[in-house]
Amino acid sequence: MEKVTPFLMFQGGRAEEAINYYTSLIEDSEIKSITRYGVEGPGEEGTVMQAVFSLKGQEFMCIDSHIDHEFTFTPSFSIYLTCETEEEIDTLYHKMMQNGIALMPIDNYGFSKKFGWLNDQFGISWQLNLPE
Repeated sequence: MEKVTPFLMFQGGRAEEAINYYTSLIEDSEIKSITRYGVEGPGEEGTVMQAVFSLKGQEFMCIDSHIDHEFTFTPSFSIYLTCETEEEIDTLYHKMMQNGIALMPIDNYGFSKKFGWLNDQFGISWQLNLPE
């Protein structure tokens, strides 16, 4: 086995918008490559056939599915971020909550100094933690 990479499947042509958003929010992050569907398809021309991006060194892959599925993202798989400062967790939480849904509003739940769990505007689940 060479490596393990989380893979995100977007619908509705939102993959590029999402990865641009995530790499702008999280420092030391970058889009490494994007391959797009051409006129020959099978996806809509210009949408993401495959992209690779990294968030704080963790590499992810994603696509825009050209097939409409009956399923989407679920909170049972989430991206867990360990923050370094209260300002960082507050900023990330509030930005990610724009058109998002709080699963556990940011608070002290006893297992960390400050914690929040949310689904962002793209349906991706994030757990943000500020340890003691």
